[in-house]
Amino acid sequence: MRTLKPIYGIAIGILIVALFAAAIQATNYFFSHALYTRDAREAAARLTEELGHLERVLQNGQTNAPRPLSENGLRQTLDADSLAAQGHRPLFTQDMSNSDLASFMRHIEMHETVRTLAVIWFGQGPVDTALGSETIIPAEPQVMDAIPADRLASLLRELQASGKPQVFISDNLFTDQAEPTLLALPLPGENGPVGAMLLSFNQATTGEFLGDVVKKGIIIVLAMCFAAMLLAGLFVWIRFRDRLEASQTIQFLAHHDALTGLPNRTVFSTKLNEALRISQSKATDIAVMLVDVDKFKEVNDTHGHAVGDLFLQVIADRLTATFGNHLVARLSGDEFAVLLANGGDREEVTRYAAAMIAATRTPTQIDGRELPISLSIGVAQARDAAWRASRVLHCADLALYRAKHSGRGTFIWYTADMDADAKRRKALEMDLRKALKQDQFRLLYQPQFSLRDRSLTGYETLLRWEHPEKGTISPTVFIPIAEDAGLIEEIGSWVLLRACQEAAAWHEDHLTISVNVSPAQFRPGKTEQRVSEALEASGLPPQRLEIEITESLLISDTDAVVSTLGTIREMGVSVAMDDFGTGYSSLSYLSRFPFDTIKIDRSFVATLGKNPTTDAIVASIVGLGRSLDVTITAEGVESEDQVALLRAAGCDKVQGFLFGRPMTLPADGSPAFADPAPSRRTGQS
Repeated sequence: MRTLKPIYGIAIGILIVALFAAAIQATNYFFSHALYTRDAREAAARLTEELGHLERVLQNGQTNAPRPLSENGLRQTLDADSLAAQGHRPLFTQDMSNSDLASFMRHIEMHETVRTLAVIWFGQGPVDTALGSETIIPAEPQVMDAIPADRLASLLRELQASGKPQVFISDNLFTDQAEPTLLALPLPGENGPVGAMLLSFNQATTGEFLGDVVKKGIIIVLAMCFAAMLLAGLFVWIRFRDRLEASQTIQFLAHHDALTGLPNRTVFSTKLNEALRISQSKATDIAVMLVDVDKFKEVNDTHGHAVGDLFLQVIADRLTATFGNHLVARLSGDEFAVLLANGGDREEVTRYAAAMIAATRTPTQIDGRELPISLSIGVAQARDAAWRASRVLHCADLALYRAKHSGRGTFIWYTADMDADAKRRKALEMDLRKALKQDQFRLLYQPQFSLRDRSLTGYETLLRWEHPEKGTISPTVFIPIAEDAGLIEEIGSWVLLRACQEAAAWHEDHLTISVNVSPAQFRPGKTEQRVSEALEASGLPPQRLEIEITESLLISDTDAVVSTLGTIREMGVSVAMDDFGTGYSSLSYLSRFPFDTIKIDRSFVATLGKNPTTDAIVASIVGLGRSLDVTITAEGVESEDQVALLRAAGCDKVQGFLFGRPMTLPADGSPAFADPAPSRRTGQS
């Protein structure tokens, strides 16, 4: 059926064209027939008027008193006159060459378009009797013989009945068999027409005029058709162009990244498989680099997604400029890939990677802001036929993971031990999921003391994982795995609830409990809900709970974070800024949110008294805290000299190994150590 649709369409198109042509032909015929008829009637009217003028002349020159022509006088004139004008033979006789009627006949003959065929007298009988008698005086016997008698009779009857000139137009205007146009002029008598003068009217001039009109009409129609075809072609071309452009755009987007214009993951996978087949047949090596933008989320959160998009475009341009003709693709949001199909040896690939790291040392300017660029690159090389695309990408991803956890802003080659690390991380991830269900986590508490009287003021909560086979596992090992596996929020909720429950059971109801909330587990809109639920479930007074955050949390979506912290503070919970001074813009955050506590990072305390710059920084932090009425706590205190310097600077609280290591507390919360005595202040604990 589908194959017949085009045939039906063609047939319908041909039928429409044929109908249109027939309509044009019919219109042309009726228009032409009307034009010929009008022209013939006008000619007959002019000749009748001239004949009437002749009648008035025959009335002895008295034009004001018209008198009908005498039938006998007119017949005698016609019968006696001879008409010899411009080569024509005499009409009737040679006797009346000076008569006025003969002059009229000659005048008619002088018309190029009119010829006299006959003069017909009606007599006393009907027209049919007149046609059958000797009343017809033919001037053109052959032409008269060719005129059908019924047509001539009909023409004369109409003339006799109306007394007006009559015309006959052939129905075959555009054929060689077209009959001549006949004009019948009445010969007036006293009681109406006494006869008729039959003339042949040559309408060649009318045909020429009509031909010109038709030609011009055809030209106009053809011009309009041509213009319509041009317009139709233009519209078709525009639509085809739009569809072609849309098709090209769809084709481009199917194989390229819309933001950077780089090939996408599909193209990269296809090219990688092709490169592997070629390398196996030619015994050559190929290399793959996975490139990840360090801290790209911070760029997005701090400066907005529009700046983040421009930032990715800058990175794409630098990758393309560095790797030249090698394939550079964008795999996901902030992850790129490079295929060195003719990568050469390891040294050449290393030079490419080093050149890319060097290209990121120059920051970029976007909207007047200078943004540093940092990339982590993982490199893997396929050396034999056993390598598959998935294997190469997996190895490069392992190397990238190692680069990101080795300080970022560097490149690392894949090594075989990375597979073992990946398996170990995977195993730990599975064990982490079991640990949540089997309650394998426990909390340790590090005491905090007041420098004013060395009294215990509270504890900071620390998390440990008691693995049934591997023993105690440090948070520095499993927290990154939990963040990658998406378990950090669940673990953080468990820590918050358990810490509140244990603190609520302590006999010393003035001791506070501090709980760290990492950026990975902080969710505006959910974190305050978790805090509220933990307080409600445990019954712990809000003023005994302190939430610690880091400056890196404030960098991401600052407005939402500040709003969430404000809600938490309105509950009565204290908020502390941990690791103060190690972030980007601590002072601006202090101006936006009134923290209750500022904790001096252990990196400043470690060099206290040894580095004048550090001493000045610590003194400035303490002074800032006093001016803002904020509690200052120093972390990592391990010597009495540090205690003395901190007390002299005006620090409020301290914590560190000098005062107590992280420990498990009894259920009642009583300290598992004596008060810090002079023997304990040597740090030998």
